[in-house]
Amino acid sequence: MKKTYQIGGMSCSACASAVERILKRMDGVTSAQVNLVLEEVVVEGEDLPAFADMQKAVEKGGYQLLEKSDAQMQTWTVKGMSCAACSASVERILKRFDEVEDASVNLIMNNVTITYHEKNFKAWKEALEKAGFILEEENEEEQVVLDIEGMSCAACSASIERVLRKKDGVLQADVNLVMNQAEVRYDKKRIKLSEILEAIQKAGFKGHLHVEKTIEKEKRSYEKLHVYGTLVLAFFLLYIGMSHMLGSIELPLPNIISYKTHPFNFAGIQFVLATIILISGHHFFTRGIKALLHKAPNMDTLVAIGTGSAYLYSLVSLMQIYQGNVHAVHALYFEGAGVVVALVQFGKHLESISKKKSTGAIQALLQLRPQTATLWREGKEILIQIEEVSVGDTLVVKPGEHMAVDGILLEGSANVDESMLTGESMPVKKTVGDKLQQGTIDLDGRILMRCSATQEDTTLAKIIHMVEEAQGKKAPIARIADRISLFFVPTVMSIAIVAAIIWYMVTQDFAFALTIFVSVLVIACPCALGLATPTAIMVGTGKAAQLGIFIKSGEALETASTIDTIVFDKTGTLTIGKPVVTDVATQQDEHKVLTFAAMLEQGSKHPLATAILTKAEELQLSYETLSHVKTHNGLGLSTEMDDGRLLVGSRKFMQGMQIATAVYEAQEQTYLQSGKTVVWVARNEEVQGIIAIADKIKPEVKAVVKQLQDAHIDVYMLTGDNEITAQAIASSAGITHVIAQVLPDEKGKEVERLQKAGHTLAMVGDGINDAVALTQSEVGIAIGSGSDVAVESADIVLMKDSIEDVATAIRLSKAVIRNIKQNLFWAFFYNSIGIPIAAGILYPFFGILLSPVFAGAAMAFSSVSVVSNALRLRNFK
Repeated sequence: MKKTYQIGGMSCSACASAVERILKRMDGVTSAQVNLVLEEVVVEGEDLPAFADMQKAVEKGGYQLLEKSDAQMQTWTVKGMSCAACSASVERILKRFDEVEDASVNLIMNNVTITYHEKNFKAWKEALEKAGFILEEENEEEQVVLDIEGMSCAACSASIERVLRKKDGVLQADVNLVMNQAEVRYDKKRIKLSEILEAIQKAGFKGHLHVEKTIEKEKRSYEKLHVYGTLVLAFFLLYIGMSHMLGSIELPLPNIISYKTHPFNFAGIQFVLATIILISGHHFFTRGIKALLHKAPNMDTLVAIGTGSAYLYSLVSLMQIYQGNVHAVHALYFEGAGVVVALVQFGKHLESISKKKSTGAIQALLQLRPQTATLWREGKEILIQIEEVSVGDTLVVKPGEHMAVDGILLEGSANVDESMLTGESMPVKKTVGDKLQQGTIDLDGRILMRCSATQEDTTLAKIIHMVEEAQGKKAPIARIADRISLFFVPTVMSIAIVAAIIWYMVTQDFAFALTIFVSVLVIACPCALGLATPTAIMVGTGKAAQLGIFIKSGEALETASTIDTIVFDKTGTLTIGKPVVTDVATQQDEHKVLTFAAMLEQGSKHPLATAILTKAEELQLSYETLSHVKTHNGLGLSTEMDDGRLLVGSRKFMQGMQIATAVYEAQEQTYLQSGKTVVWVARNEEVQGIIAIADKIKPEVKAVVKQLQDAHIDVYMLTGDNEITAQAIASSAGITHVIAQVLPDEKGKEVERLQKAGHTLAMVGDGINDAVALTQSEVGIAIGSGSDVAVESADIVLMKDSIEDVATAIRLSKAVIRNIKQNLFWAFFYNSIGIPIAAGILYPFFGILLSPVFAGAAMAFSSVSVVSNALRLRNFK
C-alpha cells in the first residue's frame, strides 16, 4: 500500500530526514520518502497505521501531516497593494491561519492564490481589512442572451430585471421588451445559468438560451386566424350586449334572444360568446394571476383582474335572471369582459407586427448569409454547406451570387455590390488580390476566391453581432420608464380600488363602481412606457446599419445627440491618407536625398514613409537594406553606419540631435505655408536636404465641417504636423480650431484636456494611434476602412471612407432621441389623462363615464401608436 500526504513546517533537508525517521518508526510503515520541494511524503507499507496516529506522531516532531486531497487552491483579488512590502504583508497575514498552507501574491495582477484545507474567506477578509487591504472574489464572467416568453409590458421586463439583479452572482441584467430577450452578465463561480433560468420561471416567465435563426416572412398563421376569429365573436357580443343601450335607438335582434321576451337567452348567448373569447385569451389570466402571486403584477394582471371581475359579476346576474329576477338583465357586463380581451389581444397582435418591422435591419442582414458555397477542388465544383467552409478553401462565385464568406480574390474580376455593408449603391470593381466580404453580390463575373474567415468570424457576422448588441442595450433615457414601470401597475391597481370604493360610497351602485374599477385597470398601459425607448433604438440603429453606420450601444446613440465638439484626426480622416512627394530641396543630388530617406523608411507603414518609398520606386532607385534602425516616436528614425549617422525626421528631431538646420529653414517655411509636410534628411552630422510631402483634403470635408458648425458643434483638427502646415490644411477645410504637433501617445491627453474644459466631444479617427483618444472621448467614431484597433475602440463605426457619415450619424442620433422623448411624452400623457377619466373624474361635471370597451380600445391604440411613431425613423434620410 502506498499513500501520499502533504507535510507542513519543513524548512531544510534536516526537517525532511526528521519526518522520514518519525514515520519509519511506526508499525506497518516500511518506507517514507519526503519531497522537500513539493512538501510531500510518500508512505509505503502492507498495513499502514491510521492517518490520525501518523498525524499525531508527526505533530509531536513539530510538523503537520495533512491528507493531500484536503489541500485546495483558489485565487482572489486584493485591492490596496502598491508595493512589494504590501504583497509581503498580505502573504504574512494569510499564512498565520492554520487552514492556510500557502499564500502567493501577484502584485502586477493584484491577486493572491491561497492554498488551504478549509475555506474561511470571511476571517481572511476581515484580517486583511484591518491591515488596509480588501480581499474580493475573482469573477469568472459569462454573458448570455436569453429568449423570454410570457412578457407583455414594461412591468414584466422590469420585474424580471429586479428578480435577476437581486440574485447573488448576477452582475448585470437588461431586458429588452421589443426583442423579448434578456442580456445577462453573471459570475459562473457564484451562480449557474440553470439557477438564472429557474429565477425567471419563478417570476412567472419562461427563459431559454437565445438561438440565432433567420426570421421567415410573415404568413397567415393560426395565430392570425385566432386573433381575427376572436374579433368577429367580440363584434357579435358587442352588438347583442349594446343593442338596448343606445338610448332611443334599439338594434334589431331575433326574438329568441331579445332581452324583453327572453332575458335568460339574451344573457346566455353573451355568456357563451364571452366565455369562448376569455378561453381564447386565457394567457392573460394564467400569466397575470401568476405574476400577481409572485408580487410582480403586470399588464396581464390588470386585464385579468378587470375583465375577470366584470365576467364574474355578470355570471351572478345571469344566475339571478335564471331565478326570475329579470331586472338583472341591466347588470350584465359580458360584452365589457369579452370585447376588452379581444381588443387587447388584437392590439398585441398589431404591436407584434410592428415590432417585427422594427427588427428589419437584423432580418435583412441575416438573409444576406448564403446557406451554401461552391468549393473548387481539383478542377471540380462541389456544393457544400456554409458551415463546412474552412479558412484557406478556394470557392467559386458566379454572377448574381452572394459571397459565401470573407476572402481574397484569386482569379478573375467582377463588379461587386457592397451596398449592404457601406450603404453605397455604386458597384466596386474587384481584381486579383482585393478583399471580398460575405453577403456582397458578384454582379457580372465568375471568380475564384480564397476563404480568409469562417462563418462566425466574417465582417457580416461581426456587424450582425454589433447591431444585435446595440439593440439589446438600453440608453440611459430608458431608465426613466424602467423606474416608473416598477411602481406603475401596483399604483394603477390602488387607484382602481380606491376609485371604485369612493364611487360605491357615493352612488351605492355596485355596477357603477365595477365599471369604474374595470375601466381604470384596462385603460392603464405600461406597454407604451416599455416600448417607447427600445423600439426607437431598434429602428434607429437598424436604419443606421442600412446607411453603413454601425452604432454599438443605446448609450452611444444618446450621447452622440448631446455632443458640442468634434475632434478629427487629420491623416486618413480629413485627408485622403495617401500623401505623395511633391518637392525635394537640396544642394546636392535629389535622387541621393531620396535614396537616404528610403533606406531608413523601408518597412515602415507610416503614410509619409509610404510616400517616400513610392517615389523611390517610381524613380527606380536602389538602396541597401539596413538591419538596425532606431525609431524615435513621433520624431524620426536613425541608424549608425560605417561613415556616420543617417537621420530622417522633423526639424525638431534634427535640432535634438545637434544638427544645424539654418540652411533649409526658409525653404521649409515656404512648403509649410502651402500645407505640405517636411521631412529632413541628414548624414555625417550635416543636412543633405528636405523632402516636401502633401496629402489632399477629401472633397467632402469642407461641406461637412460647415454642416457641423451650422449645427453649433465646434470642430477641431488633431495632428502631429507642424503648426504652420496644420493651420494651412485646417484653413482649406474651414476648421478654425487646430491642435498641432501632437505625438501619437498624447492624443488621448489632448481629448482629456478638452473634456476638462467642459466639452462633450466625439473623436473621429482611423489609425491604431487614435485608439486611446477614441476610448477617452464620450463618443468614439472610427472610419471603417481604418485599423481593427480603431474600429474595436470606437462607439460608432462608419463603413464608408467618408466623413459625411459623421454628420449623418449625429443627425440620426438626434432624431432617435427626439423620437424617444415624443414616445415617452405621449405614453405619460395618455396615462395621465386616461386613468383619471376612467376613474370618473369627468362624470360629476359632464356625465361622461368611460366604458371598459373604449378603455380597452384606447389601451391597444396607445401601444400601437408608440411603435408606429418609432417606425417613422425608417424614413430618415
